[in-house]
Amino acid sequence: MKIAVLSPVAWRTPPRHYGPWEQVASNLTEGLVAAGMEVTLFATGDSVTQAQLDSVVSVGYAEQQDQDAKVLECLHISNLMERAGDFDLIHNHFDFLPLSYTGLIKTPVITTIHGFSSERIIPVYQKYNAHTHYVSISDANRHPLLNYLGTVYNGLDTGDFEFNAVPDDYLLFFGRIHPHKGTSEAIAIAKASGRKLIIAGIIQDENYFKNHVEPHLNEDIQFVGSAGPADRNHLLGKATALLHPISFEEPFGLSVAEALLCGTPVIAFNRGSMPELIQDKKTGYLVGTIDEAVEALKSIKEIDRSYCRDWANSKFSREKMVEDYIRLYHQIV
Repeated sequence: MKIAVLSPVAWRTPPRHYGPWEQVASNLTEGLVAAGMEVTLFATGDSVTQAQLDSVVSVGYAEQQDQDAKVLECLHISNLMERAGDFDLIHNHFDFLPLSYTGLIKTPVITTIHGFSSERIIPVYQKYNAHTHYVSISDANRHPLLNYLGTVYNGLDTGDFEFNAVPDDYLLFFGRIHPHKGTSEAIAIAKASGRKLIIAGIIQDENYFKNHVEPHLNEDIQFVGSAGPADRNHLLGKATALLHPISFEEPFGLSVAEALLCGTPVIAFNRGSMPELIQDKKTGYLVGTIDEAVEALKSIKEIDRSYCRDWANSKFSREKMVEDYIRLYHQIV
């Protein structure tokens, strides 16, 4: 089976720092290659892969910002679609824009819906509901107007995450600095519990950072910026717990799975996919408020870090994701 994987072109695949969709596209591509599939990855020219790489975009538009994002997206998507006949299946990780080609090509397309940026994009998904195939990354992130072939959880290369049985004495916030992700709530939880907090991630909302994060920074509340793979492994593995006090219905949350793979329990606000990623009182705590999070921290040492690692391995490994997708491919082709 010849498979084309379409990755976004905001960042390199895999990303150097931030880029969750690119990361999942990379994990899937490398896993498919390891499983013996013939794969071509459509991504930026600086991408790193064991598959065949096809690119008309040299560097991602988020990394070289003098480029026009829409122009690059148009060139990138059309490059694959003009070669659609070379493949048995196209796996789209690039949101709704590629769907507009699916009525013009014969090659079946499976689309992993990584989330909905707005309700306004739903009509595009609805238009192609009948003759394409949608996959959700959690049961919580399914739209009632769409048909789904299945749910496949995002998979990670578990070898990239080192288990740490004895953590240091700090809490971690790991994610983009944005009100939806709850950076200020994480600060409040750390202060109320009298614990050190390390904040790692790209600043996506400058005003939010300046008004709600920066004023609180000191020796106990530290911001270390965006963390690449090596720093990520160190920060996640040595944390007492990951704080994930989200204020939106998060489709998945890679940092939650990454923390668990290091053995680090997660305290998260109980929204979106969190009940699917976290076993309450076994791999962390699902809470509703800052006060409940502070209370949960009192029992954090009761969580078995080895169990966190084992459970995450069984649910969120690259191999499990690839196996689940190959099963869906065979249903389509």
